[in-house]
Amino acid sequence: MDFTTDDLKALFAALAARMQAERDALCALDGVIGDADHGIAMEQGMSAAAKAAEAADGTLQDVINAAAKAFLNAVGASSGPLYATGLLRAGKAAGPRQSMPRDELRQLIVAIRDGIVQRGKAEPGQKTMLDAWAPAAEAAASGAGPDAIAKAARAGAESTRAMVATLGRAARLGDRSVGHPDPGAVSASMLVEEIGRAMRG
Repeated sequence: MDFTTDDLKALFAALAARMQAERDALCALDGVIGDADHGIAMEQGMSAAAKAAEAADGTLQDVINAAAKAFLNAVGASSGPLYATGLLRAGKAAGPRQSMPRDELRQLIVAIRDGIVQRGKAEPGQKTMLDAWAPAAEAAASGAGPDAIAKAARAGAESTRAMVATLGRAARLGDRSVGHPDPGAVSASMLVEEIGRAMRG
Protein backbone atom coordinates (compact mmCIF):
# COMPACT_ATOMS: atom_id res chain seq x y z
CA MET A 1 0.00 0.00 0.00
CA ASP A 2 1.29 3.43 -0.92
CA PHE A 3 1.83 6.18 1.63
CA THR A 4 -0.82 8.85 1.02
CA THR A 5 -1.39 12.41 2.20
CA ASP A 6 -3.80 10.98 4.82
CA ASP A 7 -1.04 8.65 6.02
CA LEU A 8 1.29 11.64 6.19
CA LYS A 9 -1.19 13.57 8.34
CA ALA A 10 -1.46 10.51 10.60
CA LEU A 11 2.34 10.40 10.85
CA PHE A 12 2.50 14.03 12.00
CA ALA A 13 -0.23 13.25 14.56
CA ALA A 14 1.89 10.30 15.78
CA LEU A 15 5.01 12.50 16.01
CA ALA A 16 3.03 15.06 18.04
CA ALA A 17 1.63 12.36 20.35
CA ARG A 18 5.09 10.90 20.92
CA MET A 19 6.57 14.30 21.80
CA GLN A 20 3.66 14.97 24.16
CA ALA A 21 4.22 11.61 25.87
CA GLU A 22 7.98 12.16 26.18
CA ARG A 23 7.85 15.89 27.03
CA ASP A 24 8.66 15.64 30.74
CA ALA A 25 11.42 13.07 30.24
CA LEU A 26 13.03 15.25 27.57
CA CYS A 27 12.78 18.34 29.79
CA ALA A 28 14.44 16.42 32.64
CA LEU A 29 17.27 15.37 30.31
CA ASP A 30 17.63 18.95 29.11
CA GLY A 31 17.63 20.24 32.68
CA VAL A 32 21.02 18.63 33.23
CA ILE A 33 22.84 20.27 30.31
CA GLY A 34 20.44 22.87 28.89
CA ASP A 35 17.49 25.08 29.75
CA ALA A 36 15.08 22.25 30.67
CA ASP A 37 12.71 23.28 27.87
CA HIS A 38 13.55 20.87 25.03
CA GLY A 39 10.53 18.67 25.67
CA ILE A 40 8.22 21.68 25.70
CA ALA A 41 9.72 23.03 22.46
CA MET A 42 9.38 19.68 20.69
CA GLU A 43 5.83 19.15 21.95
CA GLN A 44 4.76 22.64 20.85
CA GLY A 45 6.54 22.35 17.51
CA MET A 46 5.13 18.94 16.59
CA SER A 47 1.67 19.81 17.87
CA ALA A 48 1.63 22.90 15.63
CA ALA A 49 3.06 20.87 12.74
CA ALA A 50 0.38 18.19 13.13
CA LYS A 51 -2.44 20.75 13.22
CA ALA A 52 -1.09 22.49 10.11
CA ALA A 53 -0.63 19.18 8.31
CA GLU A 54 -4.19 18.13 9.14
CA ALA A 55 -5.56 21.41 7.75
CA ALA A 56 -3.40 21.37 4.61
CA ASP A 57 -4.71 20.46 1.18
CA GLY A 58 -2.76 19.33 -1.84
CA THR A 59 0.25 17.11 -2.31
CA LEU A 60 2.65 15.36 0.06
CA GLN A 61 4.99 18.31 -0.40
CA ASP A 62 2.22 20.81 0.43
CA VAL A 63 1.38 18.99 3.67
CA ILE A 64 5.02 18.77 4.80
CA ASN A 65 5.69 22.41 3.88
CA ALA A 66 2.68 23.51 5.96
CA ALA A 67 4.00 21.47 8.90
CA ALA A 68 7.49 22.93 8.49
CA LYS A 69 6.25 26.52 8.61
CA ALA A 70 4.06 25.80 11.63
CA PHE A 71 6.97 24.18 13.49
CA LEU A 72 9.14 27.21 12.81
CA ASN A 73 6.45 29.62 14.03
CA ALA A 74 5.89 27.59 17.21
CA VAL A 75 9.52 27.05 18.24
CA GLY A 76 11.83 30.00 18.77
CA ALA A 77 14.72 27.83 19.99
CA SER A 78 17.45 26.54 17.69
CA SER A 79 15.48 23.39 16.90
CA GLY A 80 12.84 25.53 15.14
CA PRO A 81 14.84 26.60 12.09
CA LEU A 82 16.72 23.27 12.03
CA TYR A 83 13.60 21.13 11.85
CA ALA A 84 11.82 23.58 9.56
CA THR A 85 14.71 23.37 7.08
CA GLY A 86 14.86 19.59 7.45
CA LEU A 87 11.14 19.25 6.84
CA LEU A 88 11.23 21.56 3.81
CA ARG A 89 13.92 19.30 2.35
CA ALA A 90 11.74 16.29 3.17
CA GLY A 91 8.82 17.97 1.38
CA LYS A 92 10.95 18.36 -1.70
CA ALA A 93 11.93 14.68 -1.49
CA ALA A 94 8.30 13.62 -1.12
CA GLY A 95 7.41 15.79 -4.09
CA PRO A 96 4.22 17.25 -5.59
CA ARG A 97 2.31 13.96 -5.62
CA GLN A 98 -0.62 12.50 -3.67
CA SER A 99 1.15 9.33 -2.59
CA MET A 100 4.50 7.53 -2.65
CA PRO A 101 5.78 4.01 -2.03
CA ARG A 102 6.15 3.48 1.75
CA ASP A 103 9.77 2.45 1.32
CA GLU A 104 10.55 5.94 -0.01
CA LEU A 105 9.99 7.32 3.50
CA ARG A 106 13.66 6.48 3.97
CA GLN A 107 14.43 9.37 1.60
CA LEU A 108 12.65 11.76 3.98
CA ILE A 109 15.01 10.72 6.79
CA VAL A 110 17.99 11.48 4.53
CA ALA A 111 16.44 14.81 3.51
CA ILE A 112 15.81 15.88 7.12
CA ARG A 113 19.45 15.10 7.94
CA ASP A 114 20.60 17.13 4.93
CA GLY A 115 18.45 20.10 5.92
CA ILE A 116 19.74 20.05 9.50
CA VAL A 117 23.33 19.95 8.25
CA GLN A 118 22.68 22.78 5.80
CA ARG A 119 21.05 25.02 8.40
CA GLY A 120 23.05 24.13 11.51
CA LYS A 121 26.49 23.65 9.95
CA ALA A 122 26.98 20.86 12.50
CA GLU A 123 28.92 17.65 12.13
CA PRO A 124 28.39 14.32 13.86
CA GLY A 125 30.32 14.10 17.13
CA GLN A 126 29.37 17.56 18.45
CA LYS A 127 26.62 16.23 20.76
CA THR A 128 23.60 17.48 18.81
CA MET A 129 20.44 16.06 17.20
CA LEU A 130 22.60 15.31 14.17
CA ASP A 131 24.25 12.48 16.10
CA ALA A 132 20.93 10.62 15.81
CA TRP A 133 19.80 11.85 12.38
CA ALA A 134 23.15 11.14 10.65
CA PRO A 135 23.40 7.40 11.47
CA ALA A 136 19.67 6.99 10.78
CA ALA A 137 20.10 8.65 7.37
CA GLU A 138 23.12 6.49 6.58
CA ALA A 139 21.17 3.35 7.46
CA ALA A 140 18.19 4.58 5.43
CA ALA A 141 20.34 5.41 2.41
CA SER A 142 21.99 1.98 2.53
CA GLY A 143 18.61 0.24 2.28
CA ALA A 144 18.27 -0.87 5.91
CA GLY A 145 14.81 -1.74 7.22
CA PRO A 146 12.81 0.43 9.64
CA ASP A 147 14.02 -1.44 12.74
CA ALA A 148 17.68 -1.09 11.77
CA ILE A 149 17.20 2.60 10.97
CA ALA A 150 15.58 3.21 14.36
CA LYS A 151 18.32 1.21 16.09
CA ALA A 152 20.99 3.34 14.37
CA ALA A 153 19.27 6.50 15.60
CA ARG A 154 19.00 5.20 19.17
CA ALA A 155 22.64 4.11 19.18
CA GLY A 156 23.62 7.54 17.85
CA ALA A 157 21.65 9.27 20.59
CA GLU A 158 23.22 7.04 23.26
CA SER A 159 26.71 7.76 21.87
CA THR A 160 26.25 11.45 22.74
CA ARG A 161 26.52 10.48 26.43
CA ALA A 162 30.30 10.20 26.04
CA MET A 163 30.71 13.40 23.99
CA VAL A 164 31.75 16.88 25.03
CA ALA A 165 29.25 19.41 23.71
CA THR A 166 30.88 21.93 21.36
CA LEU A 167 27.72 23.47 19.86
CA GLY A 168 24.57 24.90 21.37
CA ARG A 169 23.78 25.82 24.96
CA ALA A 170 25.39 22.70 26.42
CA ALA A 171 28.76 23.81 24.99
CA ARG A 172 29.23 26.24 27.87
CA LEU A 173 29.42 23.24 30.23
CA GLY A 174 32.41 21.81 28.36
CA ASP A 175 33.59 18.57 30.01
CA ARG A 176 30.68 18.67 32.46
CA SER A 177 28.36 17.77 29.59
CA VAL A 178 29.98 14.31 29.43
CA GLY A 179 27.86 11.53 30.92
CA HIS A 180 24.54 12.96 29.79
CA PRO A 181 22.91 12.15 26.44
CA ASP A 182 21.96 15.08 24.24
CA PRO A 183 18.19 15.71 24.54
CA GLY A 184 17.98 16.78 20.88
CA ALA A 185 19.53 13.50 19.77
CA VAL A 186 17.21 11.54 22.07
CA SER A 187 14.08 13.28 20.70
CA ALA A 188 15.40 12.81 17.15
CA SER A 189 15.72 9.04 17.70
CA MET A 190 12.06 8.99 18.82
CA LEU A 191 10.98 10.82 15.66
CA VAL A 192 12.94 8.33 13.54
CA GLU A 193 11.17 5.45 15.34
CA GLU A 194 7.78 6.91 14.42
CA ILE A 195 8.80 7.37 10.78
CA GLY A 196 9.94 3.74 10.85
CA ARG A 197 6.48 2.68 12.05
CA ALA A 198 4.97 4.54 9.11
CA MET A 199 7.40 2.80 6.74
CA ARG A 200 6.12 -0.56 7.94
CA GLY A 201 2.54 0.58 7.43
